[in-house]
Amino acid sequence: MIKNVIKLLIIFVISAIIGNMAYGMYRENTIKDEPTINSINTISISNQTNEIESSVIEEKIDEKYKGYEVSSKLIIPSIDLDTYVFEEYNEKTMDICPAKYYGPEPNEVGNYCIAAHNYKKENMFNNIIKLKKGDTIILQDNKHGKVEYEVYDIYKVKPEDTHSLSQETGGKRQITLITCSDYSSKRIIVKAVEK
Repeated sequence: MIKNVIKLLIIFVISAIIGNMAYGMYRENTIKDEPTINSINTISISNQTNEIESSVIEEKIDEKYKGYEVSSKLIIPSIDLDTYVFEEYNEKTMDICPAKYYGPEPNEVGNYCIAAHNYKKENMFNNIIKLKKGDTIILQDNKHGKVEYEVYDIYKVKPEDTHSLSQETGGKRQITLITCSDYSSKRIIVKAVEK
């Protein structure tokens, strides 16, 4: 009797693991392999000026976390992500938090690129495949406070494809989230522009 219960439990656990892996592969396969052509022009952008408005900074973010310099704080409500973004991008920092990969300072005009592993940790990018166009991303720093961005494109590229890092933003503030996909053979790119 106990052996049968143990066998059923093992079968259940293995089935749950396989089901979770299959769902993850399904979610990754729903992401297209190319960016939408001129996708930034297909959304409405309410801030039509090139000037950055200073907001009242209600709450400062920590300048250091686990001994590393913090660049900003990334908040994505739809996937319950609330994490620091390190200033320095290297193997050690990437094991702890997302890191600034390329671009201007946070919440400045340009394309602020953030990279993170897709580990199943609460502060990594394993759930960005659940994002949809129109979702909100909040980036907070100690100079501009909280700035809200809207997701306008999600796609996959090969690791050597760097067009998603372009700083040609038409005078807008943008964010690009980058993580691995398909067993590191591709990268998932999430593009967002200031609301």
